[in-house]
Amino acid sequence: MTKKLTIYDTTLRDGTQAENFNLSVEDKIRVSLKLDQLGIDYIEGGWPGSNPTATQYFEEMKNYDLKHALIAAFGCTRLFHNPPEQDANLNALIAAKTPVITIFGKSWDIHVSVALRIELEDNLIIIEDSLAYLRPNVKHLFYDAEHFFDGFKNNKEYALATLDRAVRGGTDMLVLCDTNGGTLPTEIPEILTEVKKHLKETGQEVEIGIHAHNDTETAVANSLMAISMGATQVQGTMNGYGERCGNCNLTSVIPALALKMGYTFEAAEHLDKLSEISRYINELANLPHNRYQPYVGASAFAHKGGIHVSAVKRNPLTYEHIDPTRVGNIRRILISDQSGRSNVLHKAKKFGLDLDSKDPVVTSILKELKTLENQGFQYEGAEASFELLMRRALGAQRRFFDLKSFRVINQKSDMDQPPEAEATIRLEVAGEMVHTAAIGDGPVNALDKALRKALVHFYPALADMILMDYRVRVLASEHGTGARVRVLIESKDNESEWGTVGVSHDILEASWQALVDSISYKLMKDEHKKSK
Repeated sequence: MTKKLTIYDTTLRDGTQAENFNLSVEDKIRVSLKLDQLGIDYIEGGWPGSNPTATQYFEEMKNYDLKHALIAAFGCTRLFHNPPEQDANLNALIAAKTPVITIFGKSWDIHVSVALRIELEDNLIIIEDSLAYLRPNVKHLFYDAEHFFDGFKNNKEYALATLDRAVRGGTDMLVLCDTNGGTLPTEIPEILTEVKKHLKETGQEVEIGIHAHNDTETAVANSLMAISMGATQVQGTMNGYGERCGNCNLTSVIPALALKMGYTFEAAEHLDKLSEISRYINELANLPHNRYQPYVGASAFAHKGGIHVSAVKRNPLTYEHIDPTRVGNIRRILISDQSGRSNVLHKAKKFGLDLDSKDPVVTSILKELKTLENQGFQYEGAEASFELLMRRALGAQRRFFDLKSFRVINQKSDMDQPPEAEATIRLEVAGEMVHTAAIGDGPVNALDKALRKALVHFYPALADMILMDYRVRVLASEHGTGARVRVLIESKDNESEWGTVGVSHDILEASWQALVDSISYKLMKDEHKKSK
């Protein structure tokens, strides 16, 4: 009979040790609720003995009724000079009143001597009695064997002895930690085999877990290997966040276990939420999405080469290892100078345009695309601009307004104050001449405000449109300040998000191009919606 596999998330503790990854107490609660929806079995909330924020989190979580996940408090074995009942860390863990407590202890003899500065036998004592003290106060008790793999390779007998004491102390789970992340997948089978053999020979029935760090880019592989060797719990973080190079990435491990290795567990039943929750956590932490991340990244199922696209249209399995919808992701066909007719036709179908492969307009679109990309335009992140390009080529794109002129003044009159930017625009809209001005935080913001001010009277729905991101890339930087720049703008309204692009030697001109495309796309989208 196969033992139940469980997923243990430590994003809120180990993940927040990553550089630039920070979550407030409110954010941690939001993440916990999302992880519960995903079907995560255990959510490690933090170290209540180390900071008030973690203590507040555990108090706040008592007000929420999770559907599946159990909250875990994290800590360490007692200080050697403190008896268990007088150890502040252990008592803080009990006071958190969580159904799960996880503590770590030293497995590597070097750490005992150098970090703890106690005798090897003394470390064995504090492992056992720390767990024994906690055991009556908690439903589930886990032991993280810190630096286990390094300890095992340096002094196998002692590393195994630490596990023995943890079992005697009452742990439900021995979690083997590759804390330095230096172990390779080829080492896992031999070490796991010896651990299991030792436990069997000594008559100790306890489950094994794996906690891998990613310093050699093998945390996911090590975790999958450990599970295949009989481990029943995998610990990691969403998107792989963690100290140094990060932890085992649960957004990769979970689908691999479910879809590749055939394991059944609660999160396997909710894989379609994986991409959404991955992005949600990035948004809360105000960090960019890793578009190249397996399974959940925007590029995970993106196809660029024309031959690939042609094959994927016939059978997605030709260039996709799974159906992207199984993990809540989507297939994307990219438009670039490598694109062929298949890419253009695919996009046309997506945009609701009726194009035949032999239509001369397809050749015309491809020719214009390659010319524009040679100038620096890039449509992989600016599909809205490409749709407008296609519609213009077909004569199917309405002009919602015509620019007559714009002027932007950026003036700094006080060296101790920021510059003041003012934009003036003249447009023709619906046969009327419109002349507006606006002040903004910088010239591009002023231009954006003036344009919206001129148009919102005619198109009130523009009030719902938000500019989400504005990025500038210098092209051919060897030309210095005379180089072309590419501006990418991401916008959204209440229903969708879209990207547009502009390129010029002048950053304002490039910004204007992207802004106009963004607004034109919004107006076109709303017009099509009304006509349905």
